[in-house]
Amino acid sequence: MRAIDCFYAARQERYAWMQEELDDWDNGSRMRVLQVTRWLENGWMEREGKRLFNLASNHYLGLCPWLDEATLMNVKTDCFAAGEAGVRIGSGASRLVVGHDPLHAELEQDMANFKQRDRCLVFSSGYMANVGVISALVGRHDTVFSDRLNHASLIDGAVLSRAEHIRYSHRDMNRLEHSLRKWSGDRVTRHKGLIVTDGIFSMDGTVAPLEELVVLAERYGTMLMVDEAHSGGVYGVGGRGLCHAVGVHQRVDVVMGTFGKAFGAFGAYVAADEVLIRYLINRARTLVYSTGLPPLMAAIVRRRLREVQAADEARDRLIRHVALFRARLRAGGLHTGAGDSHIVPVLLGSDRHAVAAGQALAEAGVAGIAIRPPTVPEGSARIRFAPMASHQESDLIWAADQIVQVVGSLKEDATDESNESMFQ
Repeated sequence: MRAIDCFYAARQERYAWMQEELDDWDNGSRMRVLQVTRWLENGWMEREGKRLFNLASNHYLGLCPWLDEATLMNVKTDCFAAGEAGVRIGSGASRLVVGHDPLHAELEQDMANFKQRDRCLVFSSGYMANVGVISALVGRHDTVFSDRLNHASLIDGAVLSRAEHIRYSHRDMNRLEHSLRKWSGDRVTRHKGLIVTDGIFSMDGTVAPLEELVVLAERYGTMLMVDEAHSGGVYGVGGRGLCHAVGVHQRVDVVMGTFGKAFGAFGAYVAADEVLIRYLINRARTLVYSTGLPPLMAAIVRRRLREVQAADEARDRLIRHVALFRARLRAGGLHTGAGDSHIVPVLLGSDRHAVAAGQALAEAGVAGIAIRPPTVPEGSARIRFAPMASHQESDLIWAADQIVQVVGSLKEDATDESNESMFQ
């Protein structure tokens, strides 16, 4: 055997464990793959040459996903106003080195005004923001209290911080207070506590009890961080978010939000008091050791922020669409969970049924992605749907009827307990 063949054979042997795990995932209906998708008008998409109604994205407000000539000219104007010779593409370095562009500073000021907080700090993604913030604010000997259905980035931030990680049952304030009371009685004064929660839970569409969380944080002397990734742009006056809608935005220590969902762009921000932002600039490793958001994207987000603030009509239309869609599914006997937000899951139970439903829906012309463990708890696989403001009501009704028909066809196979969750 040639030396090069021996080399490749040895490498394949080293990778055998990977292939075994891949085979297990495939056999268990948990294999994930990338699929090339082209977006179309009015909330439709094209995949493998097939036109699909897009109910799988987080593009809630349906803001134009393309940069037309007028928008590009406006972005160029913003760049020139910031003192740039043109539209600069790359940051060049960490923002603490030479990567903090005038457009970064202006975006952060715009967002601070928007969120009505002292300062905002922009990160390259929501994942980077959550991991960076949590691991900066707490460490060994501290404690993170986390809702069991929090996003993976919040969980990873808690793990990477090396703090004790206490998870409470979903939205269970009694359980959280029990843990806080015990922590408060045992802790050394200098040890810190941090409660972290999603505002809108991305796979269930349920809403965090923010008012109760604020009260508990203040009662027991912990910090509170709210992830508004799925509520920013959708709730509150001008789309300021769920914390504003509830009236607790000044009492939450850290409000994180993203530009990649309702904003239809890319990146993330953290809104907080001046001292906390200055602390993060010095301690958040995902900011200190990472290249900053491209100035071009900062300019685009500044432009998109104005669109979000002016999108009251789109927000109202989204709420109407969601109510229509959810009512149609429930009338068809489907289990859409306990949430009443703009995220609508159809609970199916087993991974196999979720994958089968997703495939059958694609054949029927509806894009709905199977969500399986570990993204959701065992036995709670589902299809997650997210109507958009840009959808046509007639299309939503048609899609809901397709979903009812497809899931209904699986009812005959739902003979074991793990699949009973498909039906109310």
